[in-house]
Amino acid sequence: MSYSVGQVAGFAGVTVRTLHHYDDIGLLAPSERNRAGHRRYSDADLDRLQQILFYRELGFPLEEVAALLDDPDTDPRAHLRRQHELLTARIEKLRKMAAAVEQAMEARTMGINLTPEERFEVFGDKDPEQYREEAEARWGDTEAYAESQRRAATYTKEDWKRIQAEVDDWGRRYAAVVAAGEEPSGEAAMDLAEEHREHISRTYFEVPYEMHLCFGDMYVSDERFKQFYDAMHPGLAEHLRDAIRANAARRTA
Repeated sequence: MSYSVGQVAGFAGVTVRTLHHYDDIGLLAPSERNRAGHRRYSDADLDRLQQILFYRELGFPLEEVAALLDDPDTDPRAHLRRQHELLTARIEKLRKMAAAVEQAMEARTMGINLTPEERFEVFGDKDPEQYREEAEARWGDTEAYAESQRRAATYTKEDWKRIQAEVDDWGRRYAAVVAAGEEPSGEAAMDLAEEHREHISRTYFEVPYEMHLCFGDMYVSDERFKQFYDAMHPGLAEHLRDAIRANAARRTA
């Protein structure tokens, strides 16, 4: 069975002009011609075209492709093995390149100069991107959100490690207050609530007491925040909300 140049061009996803060029340079001469002199390609010709396109996809120049395919000492199966090895290596390279691009996109989105691996190293199993879209929807048009983005863009890996260490240290000390049965209106709890407000103000954006009160309510009403704080110690979210209220009352009285 033989095929016209138009059919082969359609099969292979190349132009008729490309097939004519391959014929002109002796790279792929069709095995047959019909009575009108038109090119006709056999199955063997299609096999050769496939080999040509494999090598071209791998970046081989036409002269080298011709030399490889016309080597009498090379078995056709050897071409396939060679191409498989080359393609496998290219796939691995492209996979790494894709991963690098993803890392660059993540870093640009986060606004900090960290790779994804470094961010997960800093934040553990908490994905810092998890609530980003929601945060943008809820607060994206506020000055506080814009300020947090500006500051975050300047932080390095060491800055994020320090910030996380500060949060962990605060959490341990607040958990101890709750475990000791101290009241939210006690000095220790109120001081830690004030430290909580100051930490946000210092790290992300200025938090006035009115805003901190709203945060305290959110830490209880939003199940995700509640789980975060209660993971430090059962009941800590509500305790912190009440301590924030007591602290705001003593600071604004």
